[in-house]
Formats: sequence, structure tokens, C-alpha cells
Amino acid sequence: MAVSSPMLSEASPRHDLVALYIISYSIPRPFAYVLVATIARRVISVVFFRILSKWRTFLDVACVAFVLSFVLTLFGNATAEVGMGVISAVSTGGRLVPIYSVARDDKTVSVTVDATWGDDKTLALLDLFDKHEIKVTFFLAGNWIKSYPEKVKAIAARGHEVGNHSWTHPHMGGLSSAQIREELERTQSALCDLTGVRPTVFRPPFGEYTNSVITIAEECGCKTIQWSIDSLDWKDLTADQIYDRVMKRVGPGSIILFHNAGKHTPEALDRIIRDLKAQGYAVVPVSELIYSSDYYIDRNTGEQRPVKVRTRAEPSLPQQSPPTSDSSSGLRR
Repeated sequence: MAVSSPMLSEASPRHDLVALYIISYSIPRPFAYVLVATIARRVISVVFFRILSKWRTFLDVACVAFVLSFVLTLFGNATAEVGMGVISAVSTGGRLVPIYSVARDDKTVSVTVDATWGDDKTLALLDLFDKHEIKVTFFLAGNWIKSYPEKVKAIAARGHEVGNHSWTHPHMGGLSSAQIREELERTQSALCDLTGVRPTVFRPPFGEYTNSVITIAEECGCKTIQWSIDSLDWKDLTADQIYDRVMKRVGPGSIILFHNAGKHTPEALDRIIRDLKAQGYAVVPVSELIYSSDYYIDRNTGEQRPVKVRTRAEPSLPQQSPPTSDSSSGLRR
């Protein structure tokens, strides 16, 4: 049964309590109990509403901040975080990316040479690299490995890095996980048999990759490497055209793509290496350019960047000589 009275105005909960006190002495006790319960409920709801209204702006801001944080985490730059060397995206199910370039404070770059078919220029390139006293990375495919095993040995014997470029040079994106693993492992085994070293870097044919390709490459012990500069030497550009393409785009941390069968590659590389060194650049194998731990990869640019960890200030220690691994050719990361 609802009880109403003109004295129970909506002016304020305090007025209602006064009215309750007066009325409770002029009506039968059962009705007073009902009246007390009704007004108490109203007082509680009004007080709660007033408290909530004061915090409403704060709650609105907190909700917006939470939603923005979630969206940025889900769709923002992904990282390829290294814990056990496995690249992972920030958000679950995010897109993985290979390494296209490296954030470096020093002027260090990598020259990479893909070998899939043809052998005309391989020795000329090896002699050229000896002349300039640099080491590079050769990415070798299975067909080339089978056809030129002695050249594979010569590349390694001259101190260059040998990388995995798949076995049959397929479009990796169309392969199953088992097929991807077979492509990688067959090449890993063949190169290890010829050079005694198991590759730690992999370049997918045609630059095609998927999350599975990158993940399985990691499981095989390889980081997936793309390039930030394509010389387009495979299009038989002139030496001048190749030179201009590379020198206009080069910067610290660049990974430059060449091919061992390019018609004008040795001629162009001779000038490129000479001028890079004149500008203060060091040329190193790609495994010495990249970071092996404590890094992430920007999903938009493919740039590998070091993770900067803040530590407490420690007391000064006596100055020591730099480690022997430091050299003008770059510090192995």
C-alpha cells in the first residue's frame, strides 16, 4: 500500500526525515514502519545519486582512457619482443614482421647477396669484397647450393656469412607449416654440411612471409631478414642507376639487396662500397648488424629497435678497457 503526503516534498532528504518524525507519531505504528522504509530508501537513492554525479566526469574520463588504451594495444605498432628469441606481436594474433632495417646510432650497414641461379659474377664479387676488406651475407637457395657446392665453401672460407634462402625458392605464403619447415631444414642441413656452420638468418623468396614463416624460421634458429634498399640489379639496370638508387636511400642500419647474377652488380658495388667507406660507413654481415636480444620490431616500418631498460644509478666503477668484441666494423649484437 502506497503512502503519500504533501509533507513528503522533493525539496531534500533532510526535509523528508523531519516530516517522517512528525508523521510517525500521528499514524498507526504499522503504517509508520512502511513510511520509514519508503523514505529511507529514497534518502539512500538520492544521496547515492549525488555522490555518483560528482564522480561522473572522472568515471567518464577513466572509461575513455581504458578504451583508448585497449585500441592502441590492439591496433597500434606491434613489437617483435625477444624473450627467448621468438618474435611476437603486442596483441594476441597480431601480424608478425621480419627485419627490414636496424636502428643504429653508428654508421653501419649490411650488404646482402641472394644467389638462386647463375654463377657468372660470384668470384668477381668475392674478389671485390676482399679488395675492400668487407664481409657480407650471402643468402643461398637449395638449387644453387646443389649446383655450386665449391662456391658455397669458398664464400664461407673467405669469411662471409651464409644465410638460408629456402630449398626450392617457392612462394612461402602458400605452403603448409610442414612444408615451410622442410624448406628451411633442408637448406640448414645442406649449408651446415658444406660450411660447418648452421645459418642464423633467413630470407624468404620473393620477400613473401606469413606469421607461420617467421615463427618456424625462429624455431629453426633463424631470424627473418628482408631489406630496406632494393638495388634492382636483377632488372639489369646500369651500374650508374644501381649506384644512384642505393646511395640516395642509404642510412645507418640499412640492409641492401643485391644478386650474384646481376649483370652490372660488381661494377656498381665497387663504387658503392668505396663511397660508403669514404662517408664513414662500416659494412658488416647482417647478423652483426641486427640485435640478437632485447629488441622489438616496428610493425609499420620493419625497423628493429633496441629495448631501452631503465636501471638505478649505480656507483662509479674504475674505468676498464673496452671489450675486445668492439671494433670499427661494428659491435655484434
